[in-house]
Amino acid sequence: MTKAVSASDLTLHEVKTKFNLQQVSDESFFSEWQDGLPEIKAEEKEWCDRIKADFLSLEEYEFHEEIVKLAVLAPILSLAGFFRHPFYANAEVQIMDEDEGQTVRGKIDVLLLKQQFWIAVIEAKNKQFSLIKALSQTLFYMMGTPFPEKPTFGLLTNGSHFMFVKVLQGKESQYALSDEFSLYRRGNELYSVIKILRRLGQLSVTSD
Repeated sequence: MTKAVSASDLTLHEVKTKFNLQQVSDESFFSEWQDGLPEIKAEEKEWCDRIKADFLSLEEYEFHEEIVKLAVLAPILSLAGFFRHPFYANAEVQIMDEDEGQTVRGKIDVLLLKQQFWIAVIEAKNKQFSLIKALSQTLFYMMGTPFPEKPTFGLLTNGSHFMFVKVLQGKESQYALSDEFSLYRRGNELYSVIKILRRLGQLSVTSD
């Protein structure tokens, strides 16, 4: 009998074992989140400041994951240009993997595409969840790209913290993480998040 498992229940060890996936510590493997970042305009920084202020106001109350998407995720994706041609977005995408009598099912919160090329898998979690708890699920989704010969990039966020992921598949698949960005620090680290998103978008366009 086939055993059904939710992707959200997978541990990081299980995902790494399943896909022969190893974390890379060499900074040159995932240099895209640091090198060649575009500048953002003064008015765009003002929008980032509004997004941060909205979140800090909302977080005084208990709020649902959907509010994170509305208040934080959607505005930064719009500012980064992911809602315009040549990109398009899909949501609540179902993913299934069958292997050795086990079926793993999951759901991607937001999937950004460019001509069927998987740009980013975004796992938005309630503010009570750490990003690392969402990492195994996000890696599972990213390994399901229909274009395994190209790098896949992802963003994990719980609304207040942000972390980017890069996966490169091969005989021994590898992944690496960026630094973690937080809305609780001085200044506004959303500026960096927008810059990185735009950089990854640029790379996806030039890779065709």
